[in-house]
Amino acid sequence: MATFNDVWKIGMGLPEVEETTIYGTAGLKVRGKGFCRIWSEREYERDEISDTEVLVIFCELDEKEALLEQYEGVLFTTPHYDGYGNLLIRLTDATTEQLTDFLDISYLVKAPPALAKQIAD
Repeated sequence: MATFNDVWKIGMGLPEVEETTIYGTAGLKVRGKGFCRIWSEREYERDEISDTEVLVIFCELDEKEALLEQYEGVLFTTPHYDGYGNLLIRLTDATTEQLTDFLDISYLVKAPPALAKQIAD
């Protein structure tokens, strides 16, 4: 079971990551671009989820469906994110290894190429 504290620990180990606030919630950014954030109260209410913290991450849109299938139960989406390269992580169901992989994916989407190369190698 992961928490945002785990997200923070993993994310802060990536090059040039800073803690930030995105849409009023805790998040992480790389060179000014947010690559993950916790859902806001309004989002939990909108989608009637109360049993887990939810983390928003980014992926390439053409990879979204495959990731959702591969990590069914951990990753999900809502109609709000249809057509966008966003995934939602049920933190209570994510392992540390999965969370590390998901944060790497999101970081690679948002980081400048020179920084992305540092973790892609």
